[in-house]
Amino acid sequence: MIQVGIFTGYFPYGLEETAKKIREIGFNTVQLDVSFKDIDVSVGQLTTEKSCRIRDMFRAHDLPISCISGYTNLVHPDPVKRKANLDRLKELIRFAHDLGSPYVISETGTFDTESDWVHHPKNKTEEGYAECRDVIYDLVRYAGDHGVTFLTETYVNNVIGSVEETLRLFADINSQHLGLLMDPTNYFEDHNIDDMDMVLNYIFDALSHRVKISHAKDVKRAEAEQGVTMANIEASEAHNLRGVGMIELPAPGLGSLNYDLYLDRLGRDHPNIPIIIEHLDESDVPRAKKFLDERLRATGR
Repeated sequence: MIQVGIFTGYFPYGLEETAKKIREIGFNTVQLDVSFKDIDVSVGQLTTEKSCRIRDMFRAHDLPISCISGYTNLVHPDPVKRKANLDRLKELIRFAHDLGSPYVISETGTFDTESDWVHHPKNKTEEGYAECRDVIYDLVRYAGDHGVTFLTETYVNNVIGSVEETLRLFADINSQHLGLLMDPTNYFEDHNIDDMDMVLNYIFDALSHRVKISHAKDVKRAEAEQGVTMANIEASEAHNLRGVGMIELPAPGLGSLNYDLYLDRLGRDHPNIPIIIEHLDESDVPRAKKFLDERLRATGR
């Protein structure tokens, strides 16, 4: 059966308290956000001892770490900022096994200077694609050197933002150390959200064989153009995103995603895959888990 998990970053506490709270809700796996209030794991401060301490704490609470968040803008137009982003991502890759998982995840990013979540014209140029591909090639090579698999997460406003762009990336970088994080909500835009089932089936027909981990949030059309919408919770920027333009990205069960079709297609090809809940605040976690558990029972996945 599909394993239901949660990002640790929605619980802004110390290490042990975070693990305890997540386990009390009934989860059996987590996606690790390497940030806790009682342990300094900021840039340059991560060590083998700290990594093993984090890993062992979640294991002690029956919460194996299925994957590690490395979200950053891989193609930030400021070279100094880009280097800092990539250095931190490589640090997480270097300690991934000590942290408990061989999978480190990031979206590809955008050439926009103001936000990691909005489109920039360069994103869809040959120059922009080639620049992004070369960055990912270097990350995949580095991941391979450490026995790690880098998972890219497609998102419509990033350089790799469509099924076709994802397929091109995997064709250009043919490596066992490059995988895909499946989040179907990230492929929807104003022009295709009304073709929900067709898009879902197309995504899985094209990309399912690359998938290692999955996410659970939702998607719906906004009532009006809204720019970048962010929540106000104590979490990373990635966890605060709630939508861009005409697309809202709420918590599971609060949008129009055909969850029964999503879970059926996911479970058919990946019967024991972790699915990680996101885009919510701590108070909404029990409701979201209940919704997902109900849909998994209904679909037999």
